[in-house]
Amino acid sequence: MAAAGHAGFPGGALCRQLLLTLAILTVACDACKTVTLHVPSKLDAEKFIGRVNLKECFKSANAIHSSDPDFQILEDGSVYTTNAILLSSEKRTFTISLANTENQEEKTMLVLLERQTKVLKRRHSQEKVLRRSKRRWAPIPCSVPENSLGPFPLFLQQIQSDTAQNYTIYYSIRGPGVDREPLNLFYVERDTGNLFCTRPVDREQYESFELVAFATTPDGYTPELPLPLIIRIEDENDNYPIFTETTYIFAVSENCRIGTTVGQVCATDKDEPDTLHTRLKYSIIEQLPASPVVFSMHPTTGVITTSSSQLDREVFDKYQLKIKVQDMDGQYFGLQTTSACVINIDDVNDNLPTFTRSSYVTSVEENRIDVEILRVTVEDKDLINTANWRANFTILKGNENGNFKIVTDPKTNEGVLCVVKPLNYEEKQQVTLQIGAVNEAPYSGSSRSAMNTATVTVNVQNQDEGPECSPAVQTVRIKENAPVGTQSSGYKAYDPDTRSSSGIRYKKLNDPQGWVTINENSGSVTTFRSLDREAETIRNGMYNVTVLATDKDGRTCTGILEIILEDVNDNGPSIPKQQVIICKPVMSSVEIVAVDPDEPIHGPPFDFSLEQVPSSDIYRMWRLTKINDTAARLSYLNDPQFGQYTVPIRVTDRLGQSLVTQVKVAVCDCVTENDCNLRVSPRTDNGGVMLGKWAILAILLGIALLFCILFTLICGASGAAKKPKVFPDDLAQQNLIVSNTEAPGDDRVCSTNGFSAHTVGSSAQGICGTMGSGVKGGGQETIEMVKGGHQTLESCRGAGQHHTLESCKGGGQHTLDSCRGGQVVAENCKYAHSEWYSFTQPRLGEESIRGHTLIKN
Repeated sequence: MAAAGHAGFPGGALCRQLLLTLAILTVACDACKTVTLHVPSKLDAEKFIGRVNLKECFKSANAIHSSDPDFQILEDGSVYTTNAILLSSEKRTFTISLANTENQEEKTMLVLLERQTKVLKRRHSQEKVLRRSKRRWAPIPCSVPENSLGPFPLFLQQIQSDTAQNYTIYYSIRGPGVDREPLNLFYVERDTGNLFCTRPVDREQYESFELVAFATTPDGYTPELPLPLIIRIEDENDNYPIFTETTYIFAVSENCRIGTTVGQVCATDKDEPDTLHTRLKYSIIEQLPASPVVFSMHPTTGVITTSSSQLDREVFDKYQLKIKVQDMDGQYFGLQTTSACVINIDDVNDNLPTFTRSSYVTSVEENRIDVEILRVTVEDKDLINTANWRANFTILKGNENGNFKIVTDPKTNEGVLCVVKPLNYEEKQQVTLQIGAVNEAPYSGSSRSAMNTATVTVNVQNQDEGPECSPAVQTVRIKENAPVGTQSSGYKAYDPDTRSSSGIRYKKLNDPQGWVTINENSGSVTTFRSLDREAETIRNGMYNVTVLATDKDGRTCTGILEIILEDVNDNGPSIPKQQVIICKPVMSSVEIVAVDPDEPIHGPPFDFSLEQVPSSDIYRMWRLTKINDTAARLSYLNDPQFGQYTVPIRVTDRLGQSLVTQVKVAVCDCVTENDCNLRVSPRTDNGGVMLGKWAILAILLGIALLFCILFTLICGASGAAKKPKVFPDDLAQQNLIVSNTEAPGDDRVCSTNGFSAHTVGSSAQGICGTMGSGVKGGGQETIEMVKGGHQTLESCRGAGQHHTLESCKGGGQHTLDSCRGGQVVAENCKYAHSEWYSFTQPRLGEESIRGHTLIKN
């Protein structure tokens, strides 16, 4: 049993020890305090010799290293020997290096070993002079074997205090295992300090116990500080390693490479980590099927890999392994456990579909379509109902005409051969096909050929069939405008068995224009009407007639007789766009394009010219300039007026065929063609005039204004006739207009502005007078005198009295003298009817002139 502390030495020995310690301390860059351990002169290997406090020196250290390979330091500070040691001298030192790899900080601790025998001798010599060699009240390392068999109570160690030489000391302990769970596991004898264990301990439940020892006198005095005691439970290999799963299931593809990882197994052990008790080794102890051996296991990691490339799912689709894990690094005395591992072999497409037969023979009647004629079967060793097993069939040779197709029946995986285009016995009595089969998935095997093939012979059976219209479309060439009755070879059908046309009759089913007739016996055609290649129903110069061919048994076939109409130069070039617009402000010409419905050999280049019209000056107004073979430019000359003109243009093709087209040219005051609104009929000379929208609007406004004036006059006259007005009593400040009417008649009233006139009839009561209308100053009515001055109005008291209005040449006074027959004549009226006419007519003329001016502009 060892304890930490310093022993007393005589003067010389003590000086040497101090000098050695100082020399070592000066070398250390950041040294902790020196620890002295007293040991016997002979130490066995793996012997515990003491404990140092590493946390006190360097709390964050994560790396521990001993400068002397004969000693090993654990993380808790325990110092063990690694080899058997014999101390030849009294002292031996080594250094413990503590480092933190994260921040590169490092500290050192010096350990001084002293031989225990010499210390005891010194102690004995010092006892003669009554000196103690060291203190015995210090932490003492202690351990208890796990699951110890006793005998119990099991003595562990003795704790003693130096004060027992002077006092009566009672010892006691506290902590887990004493007065806390597990209770009463440890106890100490009060008088001797002997520490005992009462029963076995399981390390997996309690790794260590931290107790506190006390030394007290009977009267309660405590001469020593509480002493911490750590009791470590030494591990025993009492736990079997356990696999994490009872059965492992893995999968690997067949034909994989050697060393392919299959999976990894894992086991745990509850014993003390980082010891032989938990150092596990994995192995495979059995494989089913046993041969060949195709798997291996890494002893440390438990990874299973393939050790052979002979994995073939078609031979073995599953392997079962019995695996073992053993602690104590796999030594024979280690504890072991077994488990099962199932490895499934995944399928790959390493087998081609193979036809069960190399050749097949079948037959089909001619002219049959959409009929199944053969089923072929294949074999495939790959996994059924997968892409590695399902077959795709194809026809490699013999189907150049597309008469056959082959598909896969998804239920049976058979190839179904069908006829999709009718066969003709007269053309071919036997067809030989080569078919192949592959899988849906790409082939990954080692075979040189990636497809298996077979031969199918198809015999075509003859049928008694009707006439054959072959080819279905037959052609004949006839010149257009050929004389009626022109005969040409027509349509021919034949008997497929005899290859003869005898006995076949022909009938015309469809002739859109009714141009031809067909001979019933020979099928020849004869023109019935003149043929026109340029007719609207003709496309690309071809005219189709549908023909029905019938044999003696009434069986029929239908064909098309295509009549190619050979072109004749019977059409002159024409101008499709016969109405053009020239926006005069922005353009002076327009492009004229001509087309010829005949063939190009009878078409361009065209020649454009103006066609002279009698009593017209076309050449003085227009000019044509050729642009290319089919177009020319029409330009105006001598600044023509706005309007629409008709220009005759003759276009001649390369063979002299010509045609005159009347082109309507609109010369407009516009910027774009959409702005031109000319609607006047065309003229052939330069006197044509077209009215613009603003001129038309001005005329309409003038007419509306004239209607307003007339409407005002009529309404005023009719209103005055219906409601004659009576002169008011007070006519001061009003002027009377004198009428020049000589004979008796209606009184006429003329307004001073000369704008309106109306007739006023006199009343039976003899009230006479005239009234003019006008607005002056405040809007009052006035009757104005011709020669202004004062006016008087005398009333006629009787019905037969007359008053005449006399004109005063000089005084300017008018009197109303008499009333005859109830009527009053107003003489010397300022404005007569002729004057009204002379007033209104010039103004109406101005509106007309203004509107005409707008038209020209």
